Amino acid sequence: MEAPEIYNMPGHYIRRLHQISVSVFADRVARAGHALTPVQFAAISAIASNPGIDQATLSGLIAYDRVTIGGVIDRLEQKGLVRREISERDRRAKVLHLTEIGLDEFEQVKVVVQSLQREVLSGLTPEEQETLLQLMRKAAEAGNKLSRAPLRQPLA
Repeated sequence: MEAPEIYNMPGHYIRRLHQISVSVFADRVARAGHALTPVQFAAISAIASNPGIDQATLSGLIAYDRVTIGGVIDRLEQKGLVRREISERDRRAKVLHLTEIGLDEFEQVKVVVQSLQREVLSGLTPEEQETLLQLMRKAAEAGNKLSRAPLRQPLA
């Protein structure tokens, strides 16, 4: 049997690594007694780092479209992890904060997520993992403008 042409395409391996990453994330987080998806974790991580951030800025910080982020925040709010408040600067806008429960959940899940990172690339040496991370970062930065949900990094 001949190998499919996709075996020579980076998109195939990017998709496969994403599948592996999501699978390991879901398994380890659930095993630790938590119920968060990768995008929910990304959202609470960004909110923890930027209390009072608005949804539009959050979507840019984690490179998700605004509609998706709206649903993510709805679910996090239903879980009691996030609260929305009316912005003091713009009464039409809502800003996001982690609740005490949300901050506690973030701190607990962060440890799990940090520990599974090397597992996702377990077939590589630590040096290869670092090289791959640098190359993925470089490729993602170069292609950012092609994304429907570009990453918008905070101003220093």
